[in-house]
Amino acid sequence: MSVAVTIRDVARLAGVSPSTVSRAISLPEMVNATTRTRVAAAVEQLGYEPNRAARGLITGRTGTIGLVVPDLANPFFASLTKAIQARARRHDVAVFVADTDEDPGAEAGLVRALSKQVDGIVLCSPRASDDDLAAFAADTTVVLVNRAAAGIPGVTYDNEDGMRQAVAHLVALGHRRIAWVGGPASSWSTQHRGLGLRNATEELHAVLVPVGNFAPTYEGGMAAADQVIATGATAVVAYNDLVAIGLLARLHSRGISVPGELSVVGVDDIAMSGMAHPALTTIRLPKQEAGWIAVELLLALLDNPDSQQGASGTRSELHGELIVRASTGPVPVPDRQP
Repeated sequence: MSVAVTIRDVARLAGVSPSTVSRAISLPEMVNATTRTRVAAAVEQLGYEPNRAARGLITGRTGTIGLVVPDLANPFFASLTKAIQARARRHDVAVFVADTDEDPGAEAGLVRALSKQVDGIVLCSPRASDDDLAAFAADTTVVLVNRAAAGIPGVTYDNEDGMRQAVAHLVALGHRRIAWVGGPASSWSTQHRGLGLRNATEELHAVLVPVGNFAPTYEGGMAAADQVIATGATAVVAYNDLVAIGLLARLHSRGISVPGELSVVGVDDIAMSGMAHPALTTIRLPKQEAGWIAVELLLALLDNPDSQQGASGTRSELHGELIVRASTGPVPVPDRQP
């Protein structure tokens, strides 16, 4: 039976101390190039595990990437995380996941900490400013998901087209006064979905009534519902499905019939949207595809570091799809035009 190779075996063969071997593996920048080369050779010769560490000595890579999301409790980000982890696993790459809890300050701290431990970072729906994102990208290789920023590659959704689909659907049902429940003010998606709604309502001769910015959660939807009712709108588009489901719950408690008195549209098409009561009409965003593209793009940049600047304009834009369910219906008869 073979005996497992230890770090002391590597140290003896390389002619260094075990602590030097450890530093060469975990903190290669603290060890001079000649010593790193000797340690790497010993690691390969002895077949020292983990293999990831051995490869890291040779390639200068850790075999890990970071993933930063605003809220893992949100099923949208949970789905993205699973897609990213699955794709990374196909490349024998591990993923460190960090949740910012919708806090831009925490986001910056987590990115700085992760950048010292991983080869690159996927930032999902970051709340940071463009200047902060540029600073992140200067420190490590960064790919964005659901956010566009100059000079940083990534994957976005065509939010404006998705909102146009929603408005066209509502207008076809006779709705002319549509409320908009936005998400966090710092959210890129809030800004672009709002823009898409404004353009679509103007084009299709409807009136858009912004209600305000709310937490992108079930509780945020509950908090927005009374203000939506007060607008006199016959339909409402919510920032995401969680907000829309919160709206449905509060409307039910107020005795407001959906879609009889008010139609509701969400965005994302998370799994529970089809299980809501009534089932939620929503814009389905291709979450799995976005995760796959983000990983492939990040790994391509890591394999070809010189392409980072050339890839600064590289961005994949994915399109959403309107999924019509039971939460939207014809405008209430009293509000129909004669």
